[in-house]
Amino acid sequence: MLMAIPMIGQKKISTLQYPLAKKDAVSETYFGKQIKDPYRWLEDDHSKETAKWVEAENKVTNEYLKKISFRDQVNNELSEMWNFVKYSNPSKEGEYFLFYKNDGLQNQSVLYIQQGLDGEPQEFINPNTLNKAGTSSLGSVVLSGNQKYAAYSVSNAGSDWQDIYVMDVVSKTLLEDVINFSKFSSIAWKGDEGFYYSGYDKPNEQGKYSAKTEYQKIFFHTMGTSQSADQVIYEDKIHPLMYKGVGLSEDERWLMMSLSEGTDGSELQYLDLNNPDKKEFNVLSKGFKINQDFVDNIEGSFLVYTNYEAPNYKVVLINPENPDPSSWKTVIKENKIKLDGVHRVGRKLFCSYLNNASSQVDIYDINGSFETTLGLPDIGTVTGFEGGKEDDQTFYTFTSYNMPPAIYRYDLASGTSTLFKKPELTQEMKNTVVEQLWFESKDGTMVPMFVYHREDVDINSGPNPVFLYGYGGFNISLTPTFSIPMSYFVQKGGIYVSVSLRGGSEYGETWHQSGMLSQKQNVFDDFIGAAEFLIAKNITTKNMLAIHGRSNGGLLVGAAMTQRPDLYKVALPGVGVLDMLRYHKFTVGWGWAVEYGSSDKKDDFSYLIKYSPLHNIKKGTNYPATMITTGDHDDRVVPAHSFKFAATLQEANASENPMLIRIDTQAGHGAGKPTSKAINEWADVLSFTMYHLGMDASK
Repeated sequence: MLMAIPMIGQKKISTLQYPLAKKDAVSETYFGKQIKDPYRWLEDDHSKETAKWVEAENKVTNEYLKKISFRDQVNNELSEMWNFVKYSNPSKEGEYFLFYKNDGLQNQSVLYIQQGLDGEPQEFINPNTLNKAGTSSLGSVVLSGNQKYAAYSVSNAGSDWQDIYVMDVVSKTLLEDVINFSKFSSIAWKGDEGFYYSGYDKPNEQGKYSAKTEYQKIFFHTMGTSQSADQVIYEDKIHPLMYKGVGLSEDERWLMMSLSEGTDGSELQYLDLNNPDKKEFNVLSKGFKINQDFVDNIEGSFLVYTNYEAPNYKVVLINPENPDPSSWKTVIKENKIKLDGVHRVGRKLFCSYLNNASSQVDIYDINGSFETTLGLPDIGTVTGFEGGKEDDQTFYTFTSYNMPPAIYRYDLASGTSTLFKKPELTQEMKNTVVEQLWFESKDGTMVPMFVYHREDVDINSGPNPVFLYGYGGFNISLTPTFSIPMSYFVQKGGIYVSVSLRGGSEYGETWHQSGMLSQKQNVFDDFIGAAEFLIAKNITTKNMLAIHGRSNGGLLVGAAMTQRPDLYKVALPGVGVLDMLRYHKFTVGWGWAVEYGSSDKKDDFSYLIKYSPLHNIKKGTNYPATMITTGDHDDRVVPAHSFKFAATLQEANASENPMLIRIDTQAGHGAGKPTSKAINEWADVLSFTMYHLGMDASK
C-alpha cells in the first residue's frame, strides 16, 4: 500500500510502502455473527512468514524515524537526563541490608548487600553480567531464615518465565540448586532447609511464549536436591486456570496461600506447619468475589486487608478457629478514601491511602488506634514500609511527577522521618508545577487528571502540545511518579496529562467496577472526555494532542482512536490488548476474563465486539499518526495483538498519517527492560510524537 507522507526535517518522501500482508479467508462465528480474521496467520510467532513480515515492518519504521531530523538529538538528550545515580529502598534481612543501585545508564540495577546501615556495601548480584545485552533481569531475591543462602529469580528477554537460582551469601558461590519453569512466583524460605515457590510443568518450547499457561502448582524445594525431587504442596487438577501464590508468616509457622481465578478476586487459605499430620490447606476467607491479602499473624489470628463489605477496604483480624465473617474483628475500619495497602513494622501499622489519587500515609498502633498522618513533601506517591515485628525503623520512597524518588528513614520510637538518599540529577531542569483538574465525563461522573508542565508555560493561554496518558483497569491506580521521558517532554515545552480513569483503584472498588466488564465503555468515555476537556479549555487542540497507554492502556488507546479518530494527532498504543475476541486464548490472557468478560459468552461478546480495537477499524477512515510498540518476547500480551492491529490499520487508513509498528527484539511486556532499550524506544516514541505535534526540539 502506498501513501504520501509529510515533510520530515528538510526532506520529503513521496511514498511510504508497507510490507505486503496476505489476507486469508479465515473467519469465526460468534452466536450467529461471522467475524473475519484475515491476519490470523500473524499469531504464529514461530513461522518464517511472520518473521519476514516483522523484519519488513521494522525496516519501514526505522526508515521513517531516521528521517526525523532531531531523532538523534532526542536520544542523546534523553540519555543525558537518564544518567544519574538511582537507589531503591533498603530491605532488612537479619543483620543484612540489601538495596539496588544503578550508576545511571547501567542496563540493569545492581543488587548490593551490607552488614548494618553503617556497613560497607558490596556488590551482591549483578544481572548485567548474565548476558552482554543486559536483557536478563532480577525478580525476587530472598535470603533464607538464617541468611545462609539467597534464592533469586531471573527473567530473560522480558519474558514472564523465570528460573530460580541459589547462592551462598558469604562466599557468593552459585549452588547446583536450580528451578526452571516458574512464573508469577514468590519465594518463601523455611529456615535454611528449602523454599516454597509456584511453578509449572515443562512447557512445549514451540508455544512457550504464546500458548495458554495452565496448572500452576505450589512446590517445596529441599536444598541440595534436584528439581525433579521437589514436593508438590498444592495442585488443583479441576481448575487449570487458577493462580496460586504462597508466603510464610514471620515466625514460619503459617504457610499462607492466595488463590485467584484471574486478576480480580481471591481466596485465602492456610496450613499450620507446626502440625505435621495436617497436609491439607484450610480456608481462612472464601473467594472469589472479594480482594484480600494476608498482612501478618498476631497471637494465632490473621491480620487481613480486605474489601469484604468495604469498597474502600479495611483491616480485620480473623481467628482461624472461627473464620466466619460475622466473627471478624475490625482493626481499621473503612475510610472515605481508599486504603491502598497495609504494612506491619514493629508495633505499628502503616496504612497507605489514596486521597484524590495521591498518597496519604496514616500510622496506627498494632491494635488499630490512630496515631498520626505522615508528613509528605507534596502530592505524590509513597512506597515502602517493609520490616519485621522486632524492627524499630523502616524506609519509604516518595516521588512525584517533578520529584525523582527520594528515600526516607522512619524511626518508630520518635515518629520522625529523615532523608536517607536523594538522587542528584545531572541535567539542570527548568521549574515545573503539578496541578489537578476535574472534568465531567459523558455520564456526568467527575473525573480528575494531573497536569504536569513547566512553570513558565501558562496552560490557560494555550494551545500547547499535550501527551495524554491513561490506563483504567485491573484495580490499578495511576499516581504521581517521576518519569524521565515525560519530564523530557515537559522540559521541551509540552504538557503531560495523566487521567484517573474509572476501572482503576483511585476511588476504591466502586470506581473499579464502574470500568470493567459491561461497564468498560465508561473508561473510554472518560479518556475521550479528558481530550475534549483539554481542547475546550484551549489547553491544546486536536492537532497538538498525543494519546498513549500500555497493556490495558494500549487497549484504551486502540479503542479511543477507533471510536474518535478525529480527536487526536498522534496515537501510541503500547503492548496493547487489541483483539478482544481472542485475547484469552494466549498465555495468561484467560486471567483477564474477570475484568473484560469472554467472547465465549453471548452477553460478553455483545459488548466486547462493540469496542474491540481490531474489530472497529473502518476502511477509508482518517486515523491519527500511529506508532504501535511491542516486543517479540512479550508473553503477557502476545505481540499478535499488535501485529494484526497494524496490518489492519495499514490497509484501512485513508489519511496521509503513517501507521507504523515498532517491534523490539529480545524484549517483553516491559518489566526488566534494559536501560539502553528503554532509552532507544522512548527516543523513537518522543521523536515521532514531537515531530507530528510540531514541537521544536531545540527549545
